[in-house]
Amino acid sequence: MNRRNFLSLTGTLTGGVLLLPDFLHAFGSHKQLITGEQCLVFVQLNGGNDGLNTYIPYDNPLYYDLRTKIALSKEVVVGKNNGMAFHPSLKDFAQMQQNGDLSIIQNVGYPNPIRSHFRSQEIWQTATDSNKYVNEGWLGRYLDLQCKDHQPTAAINLDSIDNLALKGMEPNSITVKDPNSFKVRNNKEENITLSANPQLDFVRKIANSVVEGSEEIQKALTKSTSESVYPKTGLSKNLEWIARLIKGNLNSKVYYTSLGGFDTHDNQLGVHERKLGELNDALYSFYKDIKAANLLQNVTIVVFSEFGRRVKDNGNGTDHGTAAPLFVIGGQNKGKVIGNNPNLSNLDQGDLKYELDFRSVYATLLKEKMNFDFSKIGISNQPITSLFKKKHSKSLINPY
Repeated sequence: MNRRNFLSLTGTLTGGVLLLPDFLHAFGSHKQLITGEQCLVFVQLNGGNDGLNTYIPYDNPLYYDLRTKIALSKEVVVGKNNGMAFHPSLKDFAQMQQNGDLSIIQNVGYPNPIRSHFRSQEIWQTATDSNKYVNEGWLGRYLDLQCKDHQPTAAINLDSIDNLALKGMEPNSITVKDPNSFKVRNNKEENITLSANPQLDFVRKIANSVVEGSEEIQKALTKSTSESVYPKTGLSKNLEWIARLIKGNLNSKVYYTSLGGFDTHDNQLGVHERKLGELNDALYSFYKDIKAANLLQNVTIVVFSEFGRRVKDNGNGTDHGTAAPLFVIGGQNKGKVIGNNPNLSNLDQGDLKYELDFRSVYATLLKEKMNFDFSKIGISNQPITSLFKKKHSKSLINPY
């Protein structure tokens, strides 16, 4: 069986019961991935979130001149700071920033931007140039180097489809839609008998790790509860599960989830208000939950989209653009606004010019949070020195 085809069957577990052939059911000891005390949580906003109506240059007259139909008035924006403010649906983002727990990185993008959803997401997920193609994601490459053997719960993707960012040469991540019902059929066989067929042995090895991954997820869920009341939305439920897995000492280094619906070509004011409200309420519940557990210093949340929108509106909406703000919550970030306010008078054919490459954000996360040399996975961009406070020693996980 083709290795990658097999992983597409066993690496994605969308809830319910995973039924495997009897010869694949074998158990072994789970090997924890212990490479540091930090973990990363990514929230990807699919569809191209309109950054200019998310973190708003309300004090710039050009904003109102260029967006005659969809501009947010000065009277409704919240958390005003140096000519910028949040969309009113992001009132709790403003509160997290006031608490010193949220940093905003302005004008994030990459050279020679692509306005295709699929391709731009691929660029963000692989951390390569827009004219280059690779098969493995940036986090997958990181985990390949950090895991001595494949470890199924080194990264958890809460979604119904796999995420390219987590794809590596080894299956170090699991995609699961519903961790509460992620269980596999069990039997009493405890040892794997190797055969003369390396491909068969590989299949057995992967299947064994999937079983172990299910067991570890269930153990983590039984050891934790929610410290916060979460809204009844898909993103909220995913973040609630992530919080429980973190508090249950699953020891995954990366958690990933997404929220769609940001392709606001029409009826943007209403659609964007609802989507940002869903994002705000889910993330603030997660933030309060992790903070109540005294783990916010160990958990770094990154909120981003594959691109922003055009500066000028198209009537009641916006078309695909380029640069946009990126948000970092927790992880002892400095609570700053990094970068200049969007320059609306110096555009590139109607688009914002990016000022900071997203790979600099990745470099910062790998260096400061994972204690990892980002150049080993092909990232050459320099880290952002002003994003995080000095390192600390409090551990996220209990020693085994």
